[in-house]
Amino acid sequence: MTRNDELALDVEGLRMRYGSTDVLHDVTLQVRRGEVVCLLGPNGAGKTTTIEILEGFRMRSAGRVSVLGVDPASGDEAWRARVGVVLQSWRDHARWRIRELLQHQGSYYAPYSDSEVQRPWDADELIAAVGLTEHAHKKLRMLSGGQRRRVDVAIGMVGKPELIFLDEPTAGLDPEARREFHSLVAEVSGQGHTTIVLTTHDLAEAEKLATRIMILDGGRIVADGTAAELRDSIAGEDQVSWTLDGERHTESTTDATKFIFDLFKEHGDAVADLDIKKASLEDTYLTIVSRAEERAQTDTIGGAA
Repeated sequence: MTRNDELALDVEGLRMRYGSTDVLHDVTLQVRRGEVVCLLGPNGAGKTTTIEILEGFRMRSAGRVSVLGVDPASGDEAWRARVGVVLQSWRDHARWRIRELLQHQGSYYAPYSDSEVQRPWDADELIAAVGLTEHAHKKLRMLSGGQRRRVDVAIGMVGKPELIFLDEPTAGLDPEARREFHSLVAEVSGQGHTTIVLTTHDLAEAEKLATRIMILDGGRIVADGTAAELRDSIAGEDQVSWTLDGERHTESTTDATKFIFDLFKEHGDAVADLDIKKASLEDTYLTIVSRAEERAQTDTIGGAA
């Protein structure tokens, strides 16, 4: 069991109800300090509601929630100074210059800084950290999409938060800007001092950035683990294809290594054009969500009976 002081997030039995509709059903999760966790799920799964409760922007119906040791429902300004939020879009004045904006934002955190570690970033240091030194004097309206997203992250980081929430961080970015943003997140998480929780619909992004993935569906956590652990939990996803006597064959197997060994043991050099397709995170995700929805439907029918 993880000690409380090692946890950035500790959630038990979280429920959210709108009228007679339950959006979240007994969500329980823990995130250790320094982890990069991705919350995946189809539209309507409850991701946004969960994140907003953790951020303190929405009140829950029931359950226990601890974020950096504080219930976000009663978090004060000092607690909020420890949490960074990077939204999908941030409304601002396009005429702000990067350095001026970050200096202004940093001034809000100064009253809550009681140590060198907690002191807000110096604007120029933060600009360098997000790779925008050459653009520090530019107005926001002059930036590219990738540069603008780096400013968003800088705004979320300006108070040197212990925890950062990233909501669909690369939505709308072109491939180059997305790659730049991934590098930035890797740099921040690589320092080991900051916990990152992100939501995304990009499964490749989740696999690249996250040390752990949680899948939310129907208001419940239906899977939790690394990408490799989630793939291993789904049987029959690896596909082995080969040609034998001019005929093409394809077989699904949970143990590709043993299957291929047995194949060559039986047919030897007659096996040609061998190809192995490992289960992708997308395959795993779709299978987990499909199974969860089938269980939910069965439970509903059983309850109605």
